[in-house]
Amino acid sequence: MEQTASPKTTSKRLPFDFYTLRLFIIALVIFIAFSLLLPGKFLTIRNMQSMAVQLPEFGILAFAIMITMLTGGIDLSVVGAANLSAIVAALILTGLNGDGGAGMSLALVIPLAILGALIVGSICGLFNGFLVSRIGITPILATLGSGAIYTGLSFVITGGPAITTTQLALIGNGSLLGLPIPMIVFILGVVAFVVILNRTVFGFNVYMLGTNPTAALFSGINSDSVLMRTYWLAGLIGGVAGIIFLARTNSAKPDFGASFILLTVLIAILGGVSYTGGFGTISGLVLAVLSIQFLSTGLNMLMLEWFPSSAAIFFRQFAWGGLLLAVMVLNTYTEKRRSRQPKSTQANKPS
Repeated sequence: MEQTASPKTTSKRLPFDFYTLRLFIIALVIFIAFSLLLPGKFLTIRNMQSMAVQLPEFGILAFAIMITMLTGGIDLSVVGAANLSAIVAALILTGLNGDGGAGMSLALVIPLAILGALIVGSICGLFNGFLVSRIGITPILATLGSGAIYTGLSFVITGGPAITTTQLALIGNGSLLGLPIPMIVFILGVVAFVVILNRTVFGFNVYMLGTNPTAALFSGINSDSVLMRTYWLAGLIGGVAGIIFLARTNSAKPDFGASFILLTVLIAILGGVSYTGGFGTISGLVLAVLSIQFLSTGLNMLMLEWFPSSAAIFFRQFAWGGLLLAVMVLNTYTEKRRSRQPKSTQANKPS
């Protein structure tokens, strides 16, 4: 029988804490710094709109990384699952509505394409969950292998070239109430994950499993079931990201977003998600997404003034990798200092 969360056990999942405040200050400093360094370029309505459209592409994937890291695992296959989902959706769109297709109404084909992408993402997630929970393969190895399978399958289906279609362009480039539709999807994802992680038994079980698997077992939590649902949810998120990929670029290809895994892991770590599981907040993740978007856009603008565009892209990836290592070193050093403190001192600190 699965346990329910009590008020005391949810104290570590407060939506706002000192770490979140520190992240807010970091994001604000980055934003102000680039606004001053790039007057008339960074702080413009056009640039804000551009960032609002770009942010959901990797921001949605960060949810999948976070939910799996909370259990003490990780999902390195989510980009491969997203691309495979996008390819299936593109095939449905071109096969049923495109040139030479079945000529079905677009109002019917679009929901079918979205449903197809979500089903593919779900299947990918369930396969990952089966490998991790039933077979017992280490998550990083299981999802690394399955991600290669999804990418390889995408190449087999397409033969290499991208599948182009513009039927979802309204989703990728349209807006509602002044907000880009991809940004609205990201906001809905934020709200959904706040509810899932802080107001449901499943969310409590995810935190519990990541904090202490042995205690979770003796508490009656079915770890296999929690892991299956966790990786299924990560795969479903991959399907949503695949739809955004297709809608934003009007094409689906097997190797889109190759750098997104590094980027989303960086976002999760920067956002305070523990790589050993058991701790992390959505507020921290959102602030990390904003910080990375501000940093990426600002660096890209600065480098384009000094170097060719290709060099700017490589420097941005260099900055991501360096920032990831720096954050992990800082977190490790902080944990070591905390572990050396007397237990009485730690007990007096707020969680």
